[in-house]
Amino acid sequence: MSKLIRDPHLDQLVKELNREQPDQEPEVVPPWPPAQVPTGNPIEPLLVDAARRAASDLLIIAGSPPIYRVDGRLVRADSPPLDPDEVQELLGGFLTSSVRERVETVGSADFSIRLAKSTADDDRRAWRFRVNIHRQRASFAAAIRALPTTIPTIAELNLPAVMSELVKPRRGLVLICGPTGAGKSTTLAALVGELNRTDSRHILTIEDPIEYEHRNGQSVIEQVEIGRDAPSFASALRAALRQDPDVILVGEMRDLETVATALTAAETGHLILSTLHTSDAAQAIHRIIDVFPPAQQTHIKQQLALSLNAIVCQQLIPRSDGNGRAVAVEVLLATHPVRNHIRNEKLQNLISEITLGKRQGMVSLEDSLVRLVRQGVISVDDARVRSTRPDELESLLRGSAPA
Repeated sequence: MSKLIRDPHLDQLVKELNREQPDQEPEVVPPWPPAQVPTGNPIEPLLVDAARRAASDLLIIAGSPPIYRVDGRLVRADSPPLDPDEVQELLGGFLTSSVRERVETVGSADFSIRLAKSTADDDRRAWRFRVNIHRQRASFAAAIRALPTTIPTIAELNLPAVMSELVKPRRGLVLICGPTGAGKSTTLAALVGELNRTDSRHILTIEDPIEYEHRNGQSVIEQVEIGRDAPSFASALRAALRQDPDVILVGEMRDLETVATALTAAETGHLILSTLHTSDAAQAIHRIIDVFPPAQQTHIKQQLALSLNAIVCQQLIPRSDGNGRAVAVEVLLATHPVRNHIRNEKLQNLISEITLGKRQGMVSLEDSLVRLVRQGVISVDDARVRSTRPDELESLLRGSAPA
């Protein structure tokens, strides 16, 4: 077992970040849009229409009629283009002072909503949406995504069996990586669902916004939404450490304070699940290290090498039957050689470690692509487009291991 290496510089940093400050005013969560859209709200008919069309997204943009995304295709509503005043009226219930401030300072605001239950349509109690408010051409606009009503299992996502093993440890860091829209939140939800079905843990999720609603099973689950329940990931994570969690899901590690606190939590007895917007494991490690000032990066490599459990990188690929998309993954487990490569920043060696670690459950992207091809889920052409190591892919497709 690796010897725990304490870094006084990082310990001091975390103490500074987490120390009590009684002389300062506590952070206040500003007013956020109500979680439930009341009956009669101007946008209600569009949300109902989106749900009944099985649309994944609804776009509200001045100069265009409402636009639905159905099976990946954009479908315009049979109505005149919206002018800025009509957009303002549709979105007015969401435009609280805190949303306006967030849009002005960071460019957009995200939150989740649900439709009020109607006695005429009981299914509506399950209709939930993620709303992104932003500005374009001096007008407010919105991208509204329908949120799933059920939590998929690891098996239903057709993920490799090793994914179930990632939530068994009692401590450490598991990262789910991929570009925007790669299904990272869905994979995290499946991991939490796996724990909830199989183990008794106190799980606390911190999300922006909450996408999947979990119900207590064998585990007890609390869900915190940024903007509605806490002002930031960093403040929510600090608070979480005082709430007796076994597992903490951090929707995204965006800043130094969140990363530093998450690393320390992973090292000191918590299982941390989080995401990064990177395409491979090496980029994920670089992203974490580069958050810190150069003088601290050597120490961060040591701590990351000790606390990391696994990195999963994924992407979504169109199914050959045209029915949605399938997920292809690459799984890197933090074996002793992998930890050494992180300490020494020899990240170019991680690919070879995945190949060498297949008996331990590691999965290369090419393994995953070939598996999906052989199952008839994706086409060979799509596999070739997504592969990062085409020679290995072709060798696996021929049924022989690469030389």
